[in-house]
Amino acid sequence: MAAGDIVVAITGASGSVYGTRLLEVLLRAGRTVHLAISPAAGEVFDRELGRAIPLVPTQFDPALLLGPAVADTLDLTRLHYHDVRNFQAGIASGSFLTAGMVVCPCSMGTVAAIAHGVGENLIHRAADVHLKEKRKLILVPRETPLGLIQLRNLLAVAEAGAVVLPAMPAFYTRPKTVADMVDFLVGRVCDQLGVEHRLLARWGEKE
Repeated sequence: MAAGDIVVAITGASGSVYGTRLLEVLLRAGRTVHLAISPAAGEVFDRELGRAIPLVPTQFDPALLLGPAVADTLDLTRLHYHDVRNFQAGIASGSFLTAGMVVCPCSMGTVAAIAHGVGENLIHRAADVHLKEKRKLILVPRETPLGLIQLRNLLAVAEAGAVVLPAMPAFYTRPKTVADMVDFLVGRVCDQLGVEHRLLARWGEKE
């Protein structure tokens, strides 16, 4: 455990690539990451990335999640995977120090659970811990359109102290590929965490 550790949760909203790219960037930056993946996220991984990822800790393989070519270039000893049913994990307690938590992507069901303190799994509990300990909690929702209930839930988590960072790529950076748009979003998350990167062109910078 170290104060610089970062918790990353991936839930069942569209945008699996945001989560995998964020993991890669954090690990490349030398950060230790505690990862939890919801069952719904596992289904989305299969649909969007064509990756069937066993979520049981004894079968979890980072290479399946990140892709072998990426995984081989990373220090995977810094990646700690936790089963979402395991409330004995350190990240379930406020005494476990972290530098923040990101839910990326964040489903509307997860937003609702966090907004109303429904700790049904380790992701909800870890988010609740970050709010009560007044640590950085970043939620990356990806849904459209947003109904009144969803908007109220987003307002509730923002009022509780979370950063709501929707998965909205910018176009002033003139992205040429999907990867460019993904990097913009991941870069903005890293900005919130204080993790240095060169993933995006900043407004006002000379090209």
